[in-house]
Amino acid sequence: MNVLLGVGGSDLSYRALDETLTRASETGDDLTVAVYEDEDAADDVETVARRVRERVEESGVEATIRRIEGSSPGSDLVNIAESEDFDRIVLGGGNRSPLGKIQLGSIVEFVLLNAQTPITLIR
Repeated sequence: MNVLLGVGGSDLSYRALDETLTRASETGDDLTVAVYEDEDAADDVETVARRVRERVEESGVEATIRRIEGSSPGSDLVNIAESEDFDRIVLGGGNRSPLGKIQLGSIVEFVLLNAQTPITLIR
């Protein structure tokens, strides 16, 4: 399976990275990690890229790491997934509100509403 993982620096995106690396090591999935700037995350894009590189190296999984530079990371993720024939997009997101509803960030919401590629949301 050819997997595109989006990582923007939130705790949930790092969790998605860890889980996706574990799966890729077990299944041999081809993994591309797309690092982007998420204004809702505490880490800047340089810190995110560094942390992703460190975790990929620690895992022993061969993964391509690329940066999304555009102002619309959700749109860029959808375009990359569709134009490069990825089988799945993986994103971390989906906090629960006090009433138990799932709250999505704008990037995750955009991808969920617009991608034709299947999506795995890791919470």
